[in-house]
Amino acid sequence: HPKLLGTPYKFRQHGESGVELSELLPHLAEVADELAVIKTMQTEQFNHAPAQLFMHTGFGRFGRPTLGSWINYGLGSENQDLPGFVVLITGSVAGAGNSLWGSGFLPTVYQGVEFRSKGDPVLFLSNPQGIGATDRRRIIDSVNRLNQVQLADVGDPEIATRISQYEMAYRMQTSVPELMDISQEPQSIHDMYGTKPGEVSFANNCLLARRLVERGVRFVNLFDEGWDHHGSVFSALPNKCKQVDQPIAALIKDLRQRDLLDETLVLWAAEFGRTPLLQSDRAKAGRDHHKDAFAIWMAGGGVKRGVTVGRTDDLGYFPVEDPVHVHDFHATLLHLLGLDHERLTFKFQGRQFRLTDIAGNVVQKLIG
Repeated sequence: HPKLLGTPYKFRQHGESGVELSELLPHLAEVADELAVIKTMQTEQFNHAPAQLFMHTGFGRFGRPTLGSWINYGLGSENQDLPGFVVLITGSVAGAGNSLWGSGFLPTVYQGVEFRSKGDPVLFLSNPQGIGATDRRRIIDSVNRLNQVQLADVGDPEIATRISQYEMAYRMQTSVPELMDISQEPQSIHDMYGTKPGEVSFANNCLLARRLVERGVRFVNLFDEGWDHHGSVFSALPNKCKQVDQPIAALIKDLRQRDLLDETLVLWAAEFGRTPLLQSDRAKAGRDHHKDAFAIWMAGGGVKRGVTVGRTDDLGYFPVEDPVHVHDFHATLLHLLGLDHERLTFKFQGRQFRLTDIAGNVVQKLIG
């Protein structure tokens, strides 16, 4: 068919499980038996921002809490000196912006905090010029005393959040610089990830994710831009795969060698997939958005190792076996983290809301 666009890249089975992976991902192939692959993910949104919101919040419009906020709300954090939900970005911010790590109607203490690779890691964290640690402490104490008076008067939980966030920011002045200094890592780790201290890269963010996890941060969200290949897919895709293949495999290996993989759930997902059809002409071939069947993978955290869930038709266009809706995906993630998606709720505007809204079933084939 003149509109069909097959892949020029070879796929083959890897590991004892026989998980099928592209030749563009040789490092990921080394940990194939750790992966659980879903081939039949489905979303309800076709454009970037609504689909990003749907994947992160279970809803296609602004205003709902994100997955990380729900998990931070449900489980809390093990580190009092760092936020429970941290965001790391390579490339431009996704189309839906910081709503992808917002807390929606949950208290803002549960929202994500972006850590930057250049300049101040967290905006407005450093002391202003001429203000030392003692002065900073005195200012925070004075502001918090005023906030305590207002909290006692009006009882607004956002005031309590503000008080705790000022205290957190003060502690982060010490904890964040130490965390972000990946030059402390041995050369063997840099070789494994492909990291270079001081660079802005997906590899560096993967290493930072491991450092955050081992410090007890509950949810770490990495965003990587540059996958929207409406044209020139066969020249752009190999480069993107090369950027991410080594570090994502290294993250899995590193968590495993530190005995952290079983208690850490690693996810790789986009907001939707791409069609098996040609977009534009063959000289600059690309693929359009596709919401009806796309693949994601998971590792660690109680996931069944080496399993592949779902089967599509011969074109990869529609599921013919085990479709997995985003709500099912979210229900499964929460289950793997010890949370019941039907009971993790928050009352807002007179009714109980949850991440999976009124739908979602745990995908039992993914449970180890």
